[in-house]
Amino acid sequence: MQHSRAEMQQLWEGWTTVSDQVYSNPKVTLLMNSRVGQYLSGRPVLALAVFFFCVTAAVPVGIFLAFAVATAIMSAVSLVFLEGFLLSVAAITLLCVLSGLAFFSVMMSAIFAAFYVTVSSLINFYHTSQMTKQKVSDEEDNEEEMLTKDKMK
Repeated sequence: MQHSRAEMQQLWEGWTTVSDQVYSNPKVTLLMNSRVGQYLSGRPVLALAVFFFCVTAAVPVGIFLAFAVATAIMSAVSLVFLEGFLLSVAAITLLCVLSGLAFFSVMMSAIFAAFYVTVSSLINFYHTSQMTKQKVSDEEDNEEEMLTKDKMK
């Protein structure tokens, strides 16, 4: 299959137009004026190898970056859920502890109130019985004194 000279000329002109558009880009001009650009410009086979490497490496690097970003997002979201779960567990634990302390306080208060009533009743009973004994003994002493006074008269 032979191409005609006109077709080849047309392809060459199309390629030249595309090449001029690429070289007119300021970023490409900056790259081509650098030492690396000049080095690769003198070695087209090496430039083609670097180009193929960059193109084929873009897909795995892109997949890796997507995986890294997705992992970071999932970590942040799961951390929020984990923190929420831990705060919920801590709040429930605190509620249980405070409820237990309230129950313990009420029970200890009831026990101390019963102890206070019991002790005060015992002291009152003891004091009353002592007072009664002292009164009886005082009355007996008074009667003896009265009898002794009566006898002396």
